[in-house]
Amino acid sequence: MEPAVDNDAPPTDPTLPLNERVSSVLRQLAARPLAAGLYTVATPIGNLGDITLRALATLEKADCIYCEDTRHSRTLLQHFGINRPLRPYHEHNAEKERPRILAELAQGKVIALISDAGTPLISDPGYKLVREAAAAGHFVTSLPGASAVTTALALAGLPTDAFLFAGFLPPRMAARKARLAELAHVPATLVLFEAPQRLQETLEDLCTVMGAREAVVARELSKLHEEARRGTLAELLDWSKASTPRGEMVILVAPGAQGVASDEDIAARITQLLDEMSVRDAAKAAAESFGIPKGRAYDMALRLKQATRVRDDD
Repeated sequence: MEPAVDNDAPPTDPTLPLNERVSSVLRQLAARPLAAGLYTVATPIGNLGDITLRALATLEKADCIYCEDTRHSRTLLQHFGINRPLRPYHEHNAEKERPRILAELAQGKVIALISDAGTPLISDPGYKLVREAAAAGHFVTSLPGASAVTTALALAGLPTDAFLFAGFLPPRMAARKARLAELAHVPATLVLFEAPQRLQETLEDLCTVMGAREAVVARELSKLHEEARRGTLAELLDWSKASTPRGEMVILVAPGAQGVASDEDIAARITQLLDEMSVRDAAKAAAESFGIPKGRAYDMALRLKQATRVRDDD
């Protein structure tokens, strides 16, 4: 790719100190009029220094800023001395607030949408607002910036040529395993969000459904105690049990091996599963993990279970 060049970026005097050059750019950005419309603005995911100059200038000039939690966002705005009207927009009031925002856009106002952290709409409400604003002919743009998804991918050391962001998994085990079974065959690195109190059980289900894959748990991204723990899913499960890590988590799982699974690979996995579950459940998990017919997996699991009983009897 060619290096990014913004022909509209304000020029700076390279002889000035860095803080003066940054201040000069910010002043010029803030002085420019903004077109009426909807601006989705990325905010820091932890380190406040990661906010962009365009984000500051846009938030400073917005007629109104919509956010998930006004208390959280007010702290961010106060840190940068920005005093603009702040209103909540989240999954519980979106249906009610969307017509008000569309009416404000029709009046020619500048509306900014931010999330509690990171890029709006990424695992956060907002896509219906963007869709309806665009359909109504309003100007819609996005100011890029911090995102836990791309930040975690950039430091994980797992393949990045293809990835799938799957957001938060269902909280209940049965639904979570079913969702993981759907994701198991995706030929891409998987990116998941998880709360710290559910990390261990999610890693347990990942081990069951996806087997011995490489994975990374990234936590506290961009903050003082940032950590990226690398290993197999089983190793990460052991770590989570031993250390009880805190902070918001991003789990990244490497893609599974592509191609037709051999009987030896399937048998090895089923043997592991039989140590902790019934023949039926082990066969189901193996079938989902390898993408093979359940009948084939069940027959193999039954034979392995019977062979184990014969050895035990001997």
